[in-house]
Amino acid sequence: MAIKVLAPAGVCSPIRYPVAKFLGFVAGAVALLLTPVIPAAAQSVAPNPLNAVVGVRAVVPASARSAQTLGQERQGGGVVIGKDGLVLTIGYLIMEAVETEIVEQDGSVVPADVVAYDYETGFGLLRPLGKLDANPIELGDSTQLPKDTRVLVAGPDGPSPALVVSRREFAGYWEYLLPDAIFTSPPYRSFGGAALIGSDGRLLGIGSLIVGDAGAPGEQLPGNMFVPISALTPIMEDLLRDGRSTKSARPWLGLYTQELRGHVFISRVAPGGPAEQAGVPSNTIVMAVGNHKVSSLSEFYKAIWALGQPGVAVPLTLLDSGAGYREVVVTSGDRYDYLNLDPTY
Repeated sequence: MAIKVLAPAGVCSPIRYPVAKFLGFVAGAVALLLTPVIPAAAQSVAPNPLNAVVGVRAVVPASARSAQTLGQERQGGGVVIGKDGLVLTIGYLIMEAVETEIVEQDGSVVPADVVAYDYETGFGLLRPLGKLDANPIELGDSTQLPKDTRVLVAGPDGPSPALVVSRREFAGYWEYLLPDAIFTSPPYRSFGGAALIGSDGRLLGIGSLIVGDAGAPGEQLPGNMFVPISALTPIMEDLLRDGRSTKSARPWLGLYTQELRGHVFISRVAPGGPAEQAGVPSNTIVMAVGNHKVSSLSEFYKAIWALGQPGVAVPLTLLDSGAGYREVVVTSGDRYDYLNLDPTY
């Protein structure tokens, strides 16, 4: 069962660009985006950045915490960033996976090992167990990527031009907060793990979601959300050494929430998670964390994380349409302990 569009794991379709078709895409896309910027002489010798784009497939056991929501068979994209074939992708594709593989542009399949999964950024790393016929892409500087910049999105559906339509904070319903997300339009269907490439041919971000309000919250403009590549540099050494960032973990409650008319609404509670163990029900509204009233996901998460590290008590004021107001104290946990991750990392 391969899932198609389900945030945060809207995994994309299988890699489907045979060489002839892909090269046709490349010719038009590179001409549109790169030719005005890169001198002709340089283009003739520089590696084509699109050569770094690969497919990613993963198998997750039925016992995995994420199997029910994200599926057991996941497919998406990735991009080679290391001379040894190291592949950067979006982490939810490989989270809790027991089998992973990289699909090259000619359809060749190379088994891979999971190197890292970082929940805070959303990045994942794979290392192929064989040689890839791909050149690594150079990493760019996503901090210098303003609105209205032309970019290229490349994944299993081939390359497609896009425009950066906003840079802003993104709060995901799964206790996830990205300070400076990149939003592009028009939407790219195979977004999961897709590469965001700048006019200089460098990597600027990794695809995470398809959204309906890429331009601004509440305004209808379909597009994609990308995790900025500049978030990778500070944690890269940690990921390669320890499989995750060594920054202090944040307290986690196991709640799936959404913003509704200025309120934080609990739509679902993670089975066996800290909130469920404390008796927090779904279909309730979070009014406050301790003495701090919250009206957005961002305020909610920041109030929780300000209390300390995993294990800290998190007092919640809830509003239930049937029972009225109630106070619940949740002993927070560490989401890495909750997930069934590979014991090697």
